[in-house]
Amino acid sequence: LVLKRLRQLGIRPSPLCSDEVFLRRAYLDVAGILPTPDEVRAFLADTSPEKRARVVDALLTRPEHADYWAMKWCDLLRVKAEFPINLWPNAVQAYHQWIRAAVRDNMRYDRFAYALLTASGSNFRNPPVNFYRAVQSRTPEGIARAVAQTFLGCRLERMPRERTAGLTAFFAQVGYKKTGEWKEEIVLRIPPRNAGGAAPPKPVFPDGKAATMPPGADPREVFARWLLAPGNPWFARNIANRLWHWVMGRGIVHEPDDFRPDNPPSNPELLAYLKAEVVRGGFDLRRVLRLLLNSVTYQRSPIPRSDHPKAAEQFAHYAVRRLEAETLIDAINQVTGTTESYSSAIPEPFTYLPDDQRAVAIADGSITSAFLELFGRATRDTGLEGDRNSLITDAQRLHLLNSSHIQGKIERGPTIAAATRGARNPREVV
Repeated sequence: LVLKRLRQLGIRPSPLCSDEVFLRRAYLDVAGILPTPDEVRAFLADTSPEKRARVVDALLTRPEHADYWAMKWCDLLRVKAEFPINLWPNAVQAYHQWIRAAVRDNMRYDRFAYALLTASGSNFRNPPVNFYRAVQSRTPEGIARAVAQTFLGCRLERMPRERTAGLTAFFAQVGYKKTGEWKEEIVLRIPPRNAGGAAPPKPVFPDGKAATMPPGADPREVFARWLLAPGNPWFARNIANRLWHWVMGRGIVHEPDDFRPDNPPSNPELLAYLKAEVVRGGFDLRRVLRLLLNSVTYQRSPIPRSDHPKAAEQFAHYAVRRLEAETLIDAINQVTGTTESYSSAIPEPFTYLPDDQRAVAIADGSITSAFLELFGRATRDTGLEGDRNSLITDAQRLHLLNSSHIQGKIERGPTIAAATRGARNPREVV
């Protein structure tokens, strides 16, 4: 489908990348780590035509994959202890562990979404409840905004006003109650209230169809059943596009959280095919990831063979992009054999992390470092993809070239010291 579109536009695709490039790319994109020298040598010595597929399969089951892709989901779901999300540390740990376990165990995506949408109870004891707490405004409209963005790929403010009111009505009965335990909160259903005697707004699905509410039914469950029905195009389409974005560097609909009529997919047939694959596979996201990672499109060289203005949006070559802040510092630490310090003065109590903590595995978006801030780590304030700043700046270049931070890692790093031990001159060191 990608090649078909490229031929229609007269765009020449790039060839497959080399084994060295593929291995580094796959390790970084799937697990957020670099391959070790031994892993590189073994891969290059392997002459099997199936070796790339075997690497993909192995990476998808590594604990580092769970760490790295949990980070992506935590960005989307706004897992952050402090302002403006204010989940608080205990809830952050519970929520992060649940999300990571879902990635590790390859929980079906429809079950994952249903657990989040219908959760009630303690934010400490039922982690998915935190979906309803991890919003800046715990109003029906604030919750509807998070639901639309997360599961429909739509921004509430760009939906027709009558549709936003209908969607908001599904979440008008979400309530919050304090307990005697520090920072614990109960999410529960509260009876509908009439404002000044006026009838509450009626729930209407995003496709414009009015919802039928059985007596005593939780409106959230009615919405979840509509969303997860096999014939619903919104849910599967959104996650197919988001996975493509996370793997390929840009969405078929770009940005992936901005589906609207005047932002059409660059390849409608491709998006329709992937949406169908999500449903056909029973919402097994690992199956879809395997499909994407084994594709020729993913494995193309990053060097363009066409200067056509639509070459990038049609995926004629692999999209070169800067590593995320967390992946970059983890890679520097891996190469130099050093560690990094992460802390936050805000969470209660004051927080330090162990020296061997990988940045991608940090649960709390409030805990950071000067490096992560400089390189645009997601703030987790909005859940939008644009919340992560991946622009390359002069300050970042200067930091990598001649900061005392990086210089110290080079000078003190045991990996580099071992590699250069015994060298008599600079050329031998190199």
